[in-house]
Amino acid sequence: MALDSKTEGGLKLQFVPFTSAVDAGFWHELTQKKLNIYQLDETPKDIKGFYYNGDPVGLPARLTLQFSAFDVNAPTPARCCPAVGSLYNTNTLELFKSCDKKALLEKAAEEIWDSIRSGAALDDVVLLNKFLLLTFSDLKKYRFYYWFCFPALCLAEGIQLKEQPLSLGERFSDSQIKDFQRLYDDLCLREGSSPQPYFLIRYNENSISMAPLKTFHEFYNDSEKVTLGFYDPSTLSQYPGWPLRNLLVLASYHWGSRLQSVEIICFRDRTLQGERDIKHSLIFEIQLPQVTPNQGCPKAAGWEKNQKGGMGPRMVNLSECMDPKRLAESSVDLNLKLMRWRLVPTLDLDKVISAKCLLLGAGTLGCNVARTLMGWGVRNITFVDNAKISYSNPVRQPLYEFEDCLNGGKSKAFAAAEKLQKIFPGVVTRGFNMSIPMPGHPVNFSEDTMDQACKDVEKLEGLINEHDVIFLLMDTRESRWLPTVIAASQKKLVINAALGFDTFVVMRHGLKKPKQEEAIDSHSQAASSSDLLGSSLFSNIPGYKLGCYFCNDVVAPGDSTRDRTLDQQCTVSRPGLAMIAGALAVELMISVIQHPEGGYAIASSSEDRMNEPPTSLGLVPHQIRGFLSRFDNVLPVSLAFDKCTACSSKILEQYEKDGFLFLAQVFNSSHSFLEDLTGLTLLHQETQAAEIWDLSDDEVI
Repeated sequence: MALDSKTEGGLKLQFVPFTSAVDAGFWHELTQKKLNIYQLDETPKDIKGFYYNGDPVGLPARLTLQFSAFDVNAPTPARCCPAVGSLYNTNTLELFKSCDKKALLEKAAEEIWDSIRSGAALDDVVLLNKFLLLTFSDLKKYRFYYWFCFPALCLAEGIQLKEQPLSLGERFSDSQIKDFQRLYDDLCLREGSSPQPYFLIRYNENSISMAPLKTFHEFYNDSEKVTLGFYDPSTLSQYPGWPLRNLLVLASYHWGSRLQSVEIICFRDRTLQGERDIKHSLIFEIQLPQVTPNQGCPKAAGWEKNQKGGMGPRMVNLSECMDPKRLAESSVDLNLKLMRWRLVPTLDLDKVISAKCLLLGAGTLGCNVARTLMGWGVRNITFVDNAKISYSNPVRQPLYEFEDCLNGGKSKAFAAAEKLQKIFPGVVTRGFNMSIPMPGHPVNFSEDTMDQACKDVEKLEGLINEHDVIFLLMDTRESRWLPTVIAASQKKLVINAALGFDTFVVMRHGLKKPKQEEAIDSHSQAASSSDLLGSSLFSNIPGYKLGCYFCNDVVAPGDSTRDRTLDQQCTVSRPGLAMIAGALAVELMISVIQHPEGGYAIASSSEDRMNEPPTSLGLVPHQIRGFLSRFDNVLPVSLAFDKCTACSSKILEQYEKDGFLFLAQVFNSSHSFLEDLTGLTLLHQETQAAEIWDLSDDEVI
């Protein structure tokens, strides 16, 4: 970047050069043009770029090319100035390297000089903003070599500053600033709606007026001070941008005999906190050297430096994103990146994309959860289910189609994984057709049954260990017991979703602390759980003290499908309920992993809705209980229960000590086994005794 330097005559004005900014879409379009139209044609092609001056302070002065650059008649993006260019696309890397860059620069400089001398640049000021792009496209490897040139004519004597640059806000009043904005907008509308790269200004304390360059002699009288304005892409507080150079050569050539000095306004137009701001524009005065009409073309500069600061080309490797699958990945992430740009700047997308999610259940909830996870950019999704797709499923479960029901139906887990791959090839997905052993569902009928149950348990333990987030999306209460125990033991984040007819619950299970921390806190946790059992709303409850799906129950899970009618065996719900609950389950997961403390985050409750949210995404609740009949949600918080049949320390200790032997006892015994182990049986007896003791003699029957 050029800086001012002191000379014997004072401060010498220097300029901030352009930095090229090429969108990936430009290279994709160039690929199509090369393959289908240009082929071996190396003649220069007209292209169009643009520059913008609304970037924050310190960013480079960018000249941007997008996929639309090949359509020179395409509209310029809002609040951007156009720049015309010539594309020289070579057929070989050797030609790219050996191309005479000096000759290209001199040819472009001559074209600019000719437009100045002929007056064409006065009528069409965009001719001053010419650029060159020399390229070689290696379409086998999708590597693109390129070198930009932004030709600028040089005044031989240099340009002396008569004063240090000031901001427009230091020179103009607020009312003058507003008039300046309004008049510039009016000038743009009169001249074709796009921002005007160059313009004339006349002002005093009472009025401001503007006009295009071609009206110079009509606009000024001989005694008036001349002020030239230009749309400045520079963001630095003391240095103007590159487009000023050719404007000064034009001014010196056409009006130099009259102008010994000229005032410059570097117009900078940005938006801060939703409000337009031009006060940071620069204003300064310079001594303008004269250019004689008969002299030849001035020397020129303009080849862009590479990333290392040396004179040389640049290279971009798009071998990954030019592949259709890679392009799909870029498109999938676009919404997320736009969210982070302005709405959620603290969003950590890496945490989301890298999260490995295990979906236990590939039914109505599982399908909706999977689609929402993909919308968030999650790349690793695994399904577990033992059911097959029936004719009633496709209308409610969006990963399946009618053909999946034929010939007995495909495995839900396999079909769901296959469909995700078709929807988005970038997702890593697997399906496992397996059963989850459950309390109240005996496995001791035969040795084969016992062996299969053991294998299923081992497989489930392995899958939970491989994943970061476990979703419980099954039909029955008891099928959630084993994964709850395993996940609690492995300290995994569990998101649970369950449906009623018009109600649902979505919750995160409490995330157990490591054993050394757990031992310190176990006494106080047990006491608080016992004292506050039955309460549903608390405040400031950390994640490790939160309850699981079974913590609010005072009976152990059993066989909930025995002796049930068809409507009792199936989850009969309002059709939109699963979509709502599935989406909320994923949103809860995202909120938890975005919190600095993750699963240990303090639970937000309904009372926190009016308070400052703990993350940029909002609240991080423990539970979301929805009532569709009232279109209402509440956010209860419940403590972990020290006698819970799934996550209490007694259950976890027994599981970690005896493994499958303990689990087999649970599967093959009645629910009283878990109730005896956790102390629920004794609690029931004490409760009954207390109730009898409280009765008077007259009340006993």
